[in-house]
Amino acid sequence: MNASPEKHPVCIGAATAVTALGPSLDTLWPALLEGRSAIGPIATRFSTESLSFHEAACIPDLDSLSPPKQSRTVELLNRCLEGLPALPSQTFVIWTGVKGDAEYVETLSGSDATPREAFTHPWLPEHYRRPVCERLGLQTEDGLELNAACASSTIGLALGAQMIALGERDTVLVCAADLASRFTFTGFSVLKALSPTRCRPFDAYRDGLSLGDGAAAVLLGREEALRSHGLPVLGRLTGWGIANDANHITGPARDGCGLIAAIQRALDEAQLSPDALGAFCAHGTGTPYNDAMELTALESVFGERRFPLFSIKGAIGHTLGAGGAIEVGVCLKALAERCVPPTTGLEHPEPRAEGRACGKTQDFPNGAILTTNSGFGGINAALILERA
Repeated sequence: MNASPEKHPVCIGAATAVTALGPSLDTLWPALLEGRSAIGPIATRFSTESLSFHEAACIPDLDSLSPPKQSRTVELLNRCLEGLPALPSQTFVIWTGVKGDAEYVETLSGSDATPREAFTHPWLPEHYRRPVCERLGLQTEDGLELNAACASSTIGLALGAQMIALGERDTVLVCAADLASRFTFTGFSVLKALSPTRCRPFDAYRDGLSLGDGAAAVLLGREEALRSHGLPVLGRLTGWGIANDANHITGPARDGCGLIAAIQRALDEAQLSPDALGAFCAHGTGTPYNDAMELTALESVFGERRFPLFSIKGAIGHTLGAGGAIEVGVCLKALAERCVPPTTGLEHPEPRAEGRACGKTQDFPNGAILTTNSGFGGINAALILERA
């Protein structure tokens, strides 16, 4: 039997994020530590008059744009890419948004539909990767687009890490951008998944999620490839796992079987025991079923052990496909600063979250950090990051 090929360590050379709490990770991080929330009334983007839900974490100056001629999704993506350094020209690009430009797609139907040929900007997920490459001066011949619901960028990072580990690529850029659009807002409203108040992850009185605008880009690479291009090593992505619980099109398996499998695969890849993890950046949407499922999975893998658990969705909302990549950027900050931010909105932790999640900053002196995301269709993904 042939021996398994030697795997290359996977490093992170750059990370950017744009959210309703600021245009970069350097503005997002202190806002998270302060427990700030960008969730507020939707002002001018679309009307919520006929709905029971009226708030999201929107980036205010995006509302000055006039879709469909001006794409908010493209503008959000461009702002995110501005924060990147020059990248190696052979960098493989993975686009991972949940959807394309929903505001544009909505104009393609009805009696007063705007002719498709009138606009040239991207509108479907498959149309975004090439403009990203052209903007960054990268080769456009290959790459891929990945859509896996709210775990999209997490799975994109897992696939990119696998490519690097196996020596298939030297550098991989994973990027995503998603908006709190009328399309997503009304869809989650129909599912009764939105909070009529504010998102409160792991709170005993949580009542739903809040949506948010967000974009992120994360550069993965072999250390030698990053160093040779003058790029730093911000951290290491040592474990990744993907699993599907095949439970329901929108509801997670209550026993957490899919998330448990994803976490265990990530631990195996990283060659770590559960005790080696020092913090957990959870999906933490604030819905009754998601948070309960995550706590069930947490107990299954880690038993009664108590260590810092947090969610950032009470601060910036649920940014859909961009959420996982944004959270990786936050995890890099947590590793560097040796603390994790408070779970904004959390006031009364449910019993199983006590001693884990709280509304204050928690110390995180040692160990790796686990970050997970789950999505419609039963998808679950887990990543493990360690200090450089």
